Amino acid sequence: MTPSIEGLVQTSNNVARILVKDGSFTVQCLTRSSVNSEKTDLADAIKSTFELCGATLTYSGAYPGWEPKPDAPIVKLMSELYKELYKENANVDAIHAGLECGILGTNYPGMQMISFGPNIYGAHSPDEKAQISSVQKFWGYLLETLKRIPEKN
Repeated sequence: MTPSIEGLVQTSNNVARILVKDGSFTVQCLTRSSVNSEKTDLADAIKSTFELCGATLTYSGAYPGWEPKPDAPIVKLMSELYKELYKENANVDAIHAGLECGILGTNYPGMQMISFGPNIYGAHSPDEKAQISSVQKFWGYLLETLKRIPEKN
């Protein structure tokens, strides 16, 4: 669990698929964490367990984690702007999921980041859909945010 955010998973493993065919087996897992060293440690522990029974293991498809920073200035700026524009508090939350922010943060380690967008239902499923009426709202919110980002000296 994430020590700084109550109830937020920090590191996990999901046994995504098991295939048994012709006397051999394949186990596919999704190991993820907002702390990359913890993800590596968990993946290595899983690897060691399978190696004890003579299995071979390969890693593929990894992506970096992204540690939430709820006190970052960008979170404050966008929360205040949301309240100004929509007359209600923004729903600021952290989730245990893979986000592009992990990839961006690896390449731009000092960049403040926030993930936001329109209402999405049934994500990553055949039923995935976006609430069209929320797309325009978040487009306007993005444009207004960009106007208020302070320039670096």
